[in-house]
Amino acid sequence: MRRVGFTKMHGAGNDYIYVNTLLFPIRNPGELAVKWSKFHTGIGSDGLVLIGDSDKADFGMRIFNADGSEAKMCGNASRCIAKYLYDNHLTEKTELLLDTLSGIKLLKLQIVDGQVKDVTVDMGIPEPIQVVSEKYAGCMIGMPIMAGKESFSGTAISMGNPHLVIFVDDVDKIKLEDIGPVLENNPLFPDRVNVEFAQIKNKNTIRMRVWERGSGITQACGTGACATAVSGFLTGRTERTSSVIMDGGTLTIYWDEQTGHVLMTGDAVKVFDGEIEVE
Repeated sequence: MRRVGFTKMHGAGNDYIYVNTLLFPIRNPGELAVKWSKFHTGIGSDGLVLIGDSDKADFGMRIFNADGSEAKMCGNASRCIAKYLYDNHLTEKTELLLDTLSGIKLLKLQIVDGQVKDVTVDMGIPEPIQVVSEKYAGCMIGMPIMAGKESFSGTAISMGNPHLVIFVDDVDKIKLEDIGPVLENNPLFPDRVNVEFAQIKNKNTIRMRVWERGSGITQACGTGACATAVSGFLTGRTERTSSVIMDGGTLTIYWDEQTGHVLMTGDAVKVFDGEIEVE
C-alpha cells in the first residue's frame, strides 16, 4: 500500500478529486475514479482529475468521470487546475496553457491577495453536431427529439465534448433523473451526450440544469454552460454574453464574434487536502 495525496476542489459546485501525477503517479485512473467518487465509501466527487506535464503546453490534464470513462474536456476542472498550480507555487504565470484531449486551452487567472479568485478559460470554437436519423440529416439546431413519450426541441453543440441543449419554460419541473439517462444514450449520439435543460430568464441570463455523460446529475458543467449560451444565441433567445445560473453557481459566458471563441469565467474553490491509500 502507498499513500496518494489529493486535493478536493470545485468550480460552481462541479467537484473533482485532483491528483498531481508529477508527485503521485496513477496507473489505473478509471478504476480509481469509480472507487474514490463514491460518497459513502470513497472521497465523493464527480470524478478524478490528473494534473501532469506536457510537451505542448505548461501542464496537462486528464479527466475521468465517476463511472470510470475518460472525458475530453471540463471547463470547471480547468479553472480549478489553474488555482491549484498557482496557489501551490508550481507556476508564477497568470496566463497558462493547458493540454487537454480536446486541444490546448488558454487560462487567464485573476489574482486577489496572492491567490486565484476567478479564471477565464478560452474554450475554443463551438461546432454544431451533425446527426443522422430516418427523417433528418445535418446540424441539429432546434430539432425535435424524443425522450420516452415526451418530445423536445434540441440543439447539439460540441465544445470538445458533445452537448444536447433543450430550452423549456421551467427547468425545475424537469425530472432530470429520469429523462437525463434516456437522452444521454439516444442513438443519435453513438458516444453518448451531455444533456442540458435551460430556461431563459432574459436576453443575458439563463437558468440551467445538467445531466453529465458518465456522471449523472451534477451541480454544474462548464462546457455545458458554454454550449447552452451558444445554443441560446443560435436560436435567437439570448445575446453573445450570458450569465448561466446552475445549481452550484453562476458562470459568465461570452461568445466572441471576431474570433469565434467562447470565453468562460468563473470561480475555483479548494475544499480540502487529504491522503488516500492505494495498492
